[in-house]
Amino acid sequence: MERLKIRGKTWTFGDNVDTDQITPSQYMDLPVEEMSRHVLEPVDPDFAKKFQPGEIIVGGSNFGCGSSRETAPEALKYIGVAAVVAENFGRIFFRNSIAIGLPVLVCPHVSREITQGDEIEIDLDAAQVTILKNKKTLPGLPLNAMMLTSLKKGGIMKLLVEI
Repeated sequence: MERLKIRGKTWTFGDNVDTDQITPSQYMDLPVEEMSRHVLEPVDPDFAKKFQPGEIIVGGSNFGCGSSRETAPEALKYIGVAAVVAENFGRIFFRNSIAIGLPVLVCPHVSREITQGDEIEIDLDAAQVTILKNKKTLPGLPLNAMMLTSLKKGGIMKLLVEI
């Protein structure tokens, strides 16, 4: 199976960005295409307007904490987020992301090394992030084989179809 490498410009966020900030509750009843227009609105009111598909979110500690909203990773994937790299994640957000095929990687200290707009390359197989402007490589925590396979297939449902 091919290596999973993702390259893109970054959007940086701090610690404790919770699922209520990723998909605000007042938009929860809307279809994903409408709800996604409000992704991360409480943190950056213009994020959904400025974001370009293929860009990468870099978070601090505890990204995706809070309630178990599957809509949070779903809305990020819908708008074209290529991957989310964070110092660590809320566990349910992390698992939901892998289940729907949104690449995620835990990378300690990543938020201290990357600034808004940096271009990075994520190698999920090697569990590392390379900052392209200075060629600095940051080690991440490896994903297990099933998680990698699920991400490479586009999510657990697509993987199950093949089994």
